Amino acid sequence: MAVYYARRAAEYERIYHKPERQAELRALETTLPAFFSGRRVLEIACGTGWWTVHGARDAAHWLATDLNPETMAIARAKPLPASVELRSLDAYTLAGLDGERFDAAFAGHWWSHVPRARLPAWLDTLHARLEPGARIVMLDNAYAEGSSTPITRRDAEGNSYQQRTLSDGSIHEVLKNFPERDEAIAQLGARARDPQWSATRHYWRLAYTLA
Repeated sequence: MAVYYARRAAEYERIYHKPERQAELRALETTLPAFFSGRRVLEIACGTGWWTVHGARDAAHWLATDLNPETMAIARAKPLPASVELRSLDAYTLAGLDGERFDAAFAGHWWSHVPRARLPAWLDTLHARLEPGARIVMLDNAYAEGSSTPITRRDAEGNSYQQRTLSDGSIHEVLKNFPERDEAIAQLGARARDPQWSATRHYWRLAYTLA
């Protein structure tokens, strides 16, 4: 996965230019900042910073993290809000944060790439870095026939995969899950207070408060 996203960095944002997704994207971009106003936010897998630009607008501090220097170089070149700091971190371990804690977290298009069996441990790792009452927003793709890359196979654990071709002709199998509302909320368990799920044709968003 890391190799794929490193090679895809230069064409990463083409997915955001699909005509049929524009209205939904503008709505998500407009509503995102209100979740994080005045908060100290940890962003997981920021990629090229597409969502960072919007989400961090009113944040007190926004730490955008990613594993790939190739995608983060694109993020650094953007006119990011003054509150944004970028740092290279592994999303699964968050090693390197030392004693830092946050009162909010955001993950855009990351949940879908986490194997189902690893979701509980990853959520535990994320929540351990957050204060009680922290506000958390997960945003990701819904499967849209005719717009999404077709699913080519599923494994024994229920993970789904896509075959993606980059502009250099290389073909990559990418894990990409598309959870439904009840499945996603069940993964959060008792730690999620007042979970709010919203979905459109191409995207879903899950916002909750850490108990």
